[in-house]
Order: sequence, then structure tokens, then C-alpha cells
Amino acid sequence: MQVRVGILTAPHIDFECYEHTFLLRHVRIGIGFHWDSYEDQEFAGELEIIRHADGTETAVNTIDIEDYLCSVISSEMSADSPMELLKAHAVISRSWLMRAIGHTGHTEFDVCADDHCQRYEGLRRMNSRAVEAVRATAGQVLMWNDAICDCRYHKCCGGKTERYSTCWEDRDYPYLQPIDCPYCGEATNHVLHKVLNDYDQKTRDFHDWRVIYSADELRDVLLVKTGVDYGVIESLEPLHRGASGRISALQITGSRQTATIGKELAIRKALSRSCLYSSWFDIHRYESGGQVYFELIGHGWGHGVGLCQIGAAVMAEKGMSYEVILQTYYPESRLLRKK
Repeated sequence: MQVRVGILTAPHIDFECYEHTFLLRHVRIGIGFHWDSYEDQEFAGELEIIRHADGTETAVNTIDIEDYLCSVISSEMSADSPMELLKAHAVISRSWLMRAIGHTGHTEFDVCADDHCQRYEGLRRMNSRAVEAVRATAGQVLMWNDAICDCRYHKCCGGKTERYSTCWEDRDYPYLQPIDCPYCGEATNHVLHKVLNDYDQKTRDFHDWRVIYSADELRDVLLVKTGVDYGVIESLEPLHRGASGRISALQITGSRQTATIGKELAIRKALSRSCLYSSWFDIHRYESGGQVYFELIGHGWGHGVGLCQIGAAVMAEKGMSYEVILQTYYPESRLLRKK
């Protein structure tokens, strides 16, 4: 079975074809997040260039699903990660893909190559360990009742995972429930250096973090990110939090207007020049030197639903199997093994 992956859309696709692979130049990764950057990437499989009426082009890669997964698990986390983490990731990435095809909102291809779907960065980050993990779990998916699980995952939960409904539609799944996760807080620099890809290693202090804005700075950020001029920012009030503490509805009160924003990702994007690490934060308003400041004291990196990648890496370092990792983060699911 094959999957069609949209790699990038640009005014002109700069590419070069080789005997069995092709190179795409200036591929944008981490779109809209704090690691937003460009890379040259090489891919296996077939390349299709779709030309649009507005003059832009889209590069689409058609590739076998298992080969796609070898790249995904080594793009999401380093292929030097513990083998049991790579196996667990192969299962959840395969499950998410099988469940998501036809439901991602994309019309010209099945999935995109960035964090909106799953990171897929071609051959550059792959090694034999990623291939071994995918082959060892070939065809395996997580199931609940008779359906493949919607296996969401994130970088670091910060100590507790979150419900699906806090971040997306107002529905929940028995296998995506909040659990306490002590493991991501135990990650050493040695572990992080081994499991994070190069650009992810630039992200520091993501388990516990803080951001401080003056009221004027916050007004400017909100204007740029939302297009709304709230005037002088007077308060930020969480109206609803999920089980982990992540805010899904935030009321912003300014001298010109008041509005409520949500859910989780909208809040993260609105309150940062790039994107906050998470929406799990407390808000402290104080005055200093005649100015009003807002301090956000937060936890975690990502939406917090499903598998905590850093936590799972620590579990694997401790010698836990991929089956134990999966059962920890997706309770009530069952692993369906290919016969």
C-alpha cells in the first residue's frame, strides 16, 4: 500500500532527480512553530509536480507506507533513539496514518510532510535502526473495539497528558485519557541529545518554562497574530482548562475589546511571535516601573495528548518494552499484530 505525501508548495519547486531518489531544495519545516526553518531533503519513491492556476507548484511524493514510516519515526525523533521507542513510534505513526487517510483536510495528497500531519523529512535522518524498528512491527496498529486508534502524540507532556477534547473536537476516546507521566521530567541531557534531532535540540527548558510580556508587547503580539487590536491589555483569564491544566478557552480583555480564543493551538499561536510551547500555563499580572507585565509560567511542549515522546524515550532507556510504552500512553487499546 502506498501513501501520497505533500512535501511543499512554492512558486517554483527546485528539485534534482537521481537514479533512485530525488532532492528537493528549500523545504520548509516546523511551519508556524518556533523551529520554523528550511532544509534540502532527499526522498525515495516517485515525485509528482502539481501545477496550480495561481502559478504555484506542489511537490508530492508517492511511497510505500512502510518506507514512509522509516522516515517519519526518524524525523519525529532521532533514529539513534532507544529501539523500543522507535518501535512504539512505528506502531502509533502507522495507526495514525491508517486512521487519518481521507480525513486530513488535504485534497491533492493524503498527508503533508510537516507537523500538521507527521514529520516526514526523507532519507537524511534515517539509518538502519529506523528500518529495523519498522520491520519488527510490520503491520502492527493499536485498536479500540473494531477501529484503529487515533494515535496522537507530542514532544513533552510536562508531567500529565491531556484529553482529546481539550485540543480538538468536543469528543473523547477511552484510549486518549489524561495520565500522570513522571518520565519526561527525568530526561537527562544525555538522553535528550540522543533522542532529539538537531533542530529540536535548540529548544531548551521545555518541561518547565516561562515567558514575560509587557502589556504593550502583548498587545503588539496579539495584533500581529490575530489581527485584533485589543487596546491596552488588562487581563488574561482562563475560562476552561483540561485535566492536565492546558487552557482550551482564554478570555482576553483589553481597553478596546474583549474576546475569547481557543482551543489549545489557537491560544499558543496568539500569545507568541512564533508559538508557545504549550497552553498549560499560569498567568501572573504585575506592575513594575510604572508598566504592567504578564508572566506565563508553563509546562510541556506540544498539545499533550497521547504519547509523550520524551517520556517514552526515558521509559525505553529504563528497559521498558514498546508494548509497555504503548499500554501506558494508550490505555484500553490493544496491539493488533499482523498474522
